[in-house]
Amino acid sequence: MEGKEWYLEYEIQRDRPGLLGDVASLLGMLGINIITINGVDNLRRGMLLRSDESQQIENLEAILSNMENITITKLRSPKLRDRLAVRHGRYIQRDADDKKTFRFERDELGLLVDFMAELFKQDGHRLIGVRGMPRVGKTESVVASSVCANKRWLFISSTMLKQTIRDQLIDGEYAEDQIYIIDGIVSARRHSEKHWQLVREMMRMPVTKVVEHPDIFVEATEYDMNDFDYIIELRSTPDEEITYKNVDWRPHDDFSGPHQFDF
Repeated sequence: MEGKEWYLEYEIQRDRPGLLGDVASLLGMLGINIITINGVDNLRRGMLLRSDESQQIENLEAILSNMENITITKLRSPKLRDRLAVRHGRYIQRDADDKKTFRFERDELGLLVDFMAELFKQDGHRLIGVRGMPRVGKTESVVASSVCANKRWLFISSTMLKQTIRDQLIDGEYAEDQIYIIDGIVSARRHSEKHWQLVREMMRMPVTKVVEHPDIFVEATEYDMNDFDYIIELRSTPDEEITYKNVDWRPHDDFSGPHQFDF
């Protein structure tokens, strides 16, 4: 029997020598296997566990609840954020009001890439928006995540390396293992109805789409923020404001203007 995985997280009230050893010994006596263990944020420790019976976990919770030096903060079936927290030693920041918005800083690119790669591995329709100021690493993170997820990527519109505006795809570019990347600003400035027909076609396909600058994208289209499954915000510093006040995203006939490569 393979058993069931659990995520245990506890806060250390008094960090005495041998505390981790006591917890590990208790798990061993209860027949619960430790898959991964790591410190999570300040004075917290997270563990991925595997048990054969739910009674083992109930017994574990009862015993740990009576230990004076620790307080259980989570004991549940592991979520994606739990697995990443154990892997990276920190939790992904989540917006308190909008649960589908996740916040990262530039020095957390490894965590961001890991998070998006896990999303990219999932099948079916998924619309992900990425917010961020210029040169913070948005497109690079999406491409790196595609590689980690063993997926191909395709720019529908982009300013990475060179200006990219696609009006059509060839047969080999339609695939479920493809990540389609749209730059909301570049697409918004595009007059061609053929380009927008392609964008709408992509939106109907049961695949993962990533839209950079989703706020501009919804301003220029019939879509709204409720259509997005996840919103990722990437900042250079915690207090950096993501703003589009100086961005000219209205339709243009040419793409040689000063804002072409700003974002």
